[in-house]
Amino acid sequence: MEAGVLIRSLVPLSPPRRRIYPSSLSVWASIETGVGNRGLKSKRDWVANWVRKNDDIVRSLPIYVGGASLLAVLLNRTVSGIAPVADAGSSQSRADLLTLGLAVTNILNGLVWLSIRPKSISVVRPDGLECKRISHHLPDSVVSELLWSWESLSDATCCRSLVIIYEGLCVLQIGYAGISSSDEIEPPYVDVDKLMKGTIYSAILKSGSQSYLANLSLYPGKSELPFLPSKTQSVIVQPFGDKGIIIAGGNTVRGFTASDQAWITLIAEKLDSTLAKVMDKIPFAEKS
Repeated sequence: MEAGVLIRSLVPLSPPRRRIYPSSLSVWASIETGVGNRGLKSKRDWVANWVRKNDDIVRSLPIYVGGASLLAVLLNRTVSGIAPVADAGSSQSRADLLTLGLAVTNILNGLVWLSIRPKSISVVRPDGLECKRISHHLPDSVVSELLWSWESLSDATCCRSLVIIYEGLCVLQIGYAGISSSDEIEPPYVDVDKLMKGTIYSAILKSGSQSYLANLSLYPGKSELPFLPSKTQSVIVQPFGDKGIIIAGGNTVRGFTASDQAWITLIAEKLDSTLAKVMDKIPFAEKS
């Protein structure tokens, strides 16, 4: 008896159940949700890519559907032996009239889709001269940082012209510049005094925020930027410091994305802290 009791106490009658903790359930649920979202996103991307590649077919699809519906209604009315004249008291005639209206609506919708197309945005080569002017008396570290700013913007964005003005001095003019009417070989210098008296400069300093001219050709104040190439498509004007301003010209309409605008803002903050340390050492004659 004692041996049987001892064996029963050592060997459990039923195996222990595995406990499932709520944390493990949440982890598995999040994993399954993530897999499902990725699968749904991949399907959406596939559909979007297919529509983008077959734009003409998608735009013509309502015409095909409407035409097929119209022929189906006429064929059904011919085969079924119904009188060709619509009878308002007949349920079949009312259904046919409704179907004809929907078919005509589809055809008109397809014609509208074919007639209205988004204007393609193309890259325009700036019509100007290459320019590289850096203010004298700047330390090599500041010059390298200015050049790094230009290289980062020209490589990562549509920026093809860059002008940096700080405390009434043009510290950098690089990229493509406009063509002067008097001298077609030498790019025109930035007239800082005239620019500071213009509406663009005053409005930017007053607002203290970035201004994005997505389509420069539609902006009347483009005449205040003669130092930019004539075919400049878009411009970002970024203030920094007390009287600093960055003017970045692009070669594409609406070419600067939201991340590009944020990147230019960060560059402006970095240049403000760098130039503020050396501007007091620049001779007053050069500032004036």
